[in-house]
Amino acid sequence: MFSLQTIFGKGDKFFDLLESSAGSACSSAKALIELLSVPATQQSMEKLKQVRRHEKELYTQISKELVNTFVTVLDREDIEALNNALYKIPKVVEKFAERYKLAMVRIGEVDFISRAVMLNQACEVLEQMVGQLRKGMDLDEVKKLNDQLQSIEAEADREILELYRDVYVNETDPIRYLVKMDLFEILEKAIDRCRNVGNVIYHIVLKNS
Repeated sequence: MFSLQTIFGKGDKFFDLLESSAGSACSSAKALIELLSVPATQQSMEKLKQVRRHEKELYTQISKELVNTFVTVLDREDIEALNNALYKIPKVVEKFAERYKLAMVRIGEVDFISRAVMLNQACEVLEQMVGQLRKGMDLDEVKKLNDQLQSIEAEADREILELYRDVYVNETDPIRYLVKMDLFEILEKAIDRCRNVGNVIYHIVLKNS
């Protein structure tokens, strides 16, 4: 028996593309940890730039497939929302790394690695959440993962607040103060982007459950 989805293509390829996009988010977080973990003379932006280029390609491909596919396995607006949300994670991570490399001689010793590890943990949860879309959208499982993601974000916010507190109390150099605040805000935004993706996925699953 044939159906419209069989004739026109049901858009299973979107699962592959979205999962690859979530994988790019994880790759960007891992590349950031690697960059922060080595001496300045060994630091390179190349891996982050490669991830960013790959994510741009995925973003463009998903957008084109939405135009060319008659029947999609998810609602078009949901695919578009998830595509947009995932696209922003490597973008913000690369922005942080660029600013960090420019400013590192001015900021002194700041522990960004532990926050980058939390970012990576959040991205790994997102990767599992995106994978759930293909598996039948188990609402209980997605809620559990989303709660885990919110917990990581809350802990990251608490730790970043400690960075802010230290700057407010101890920083006397106005330029260094501004540079640190800028970096903290970008890193906080990267983790917030993960939360946004989780919310989009939870909305999709809730709507289809």
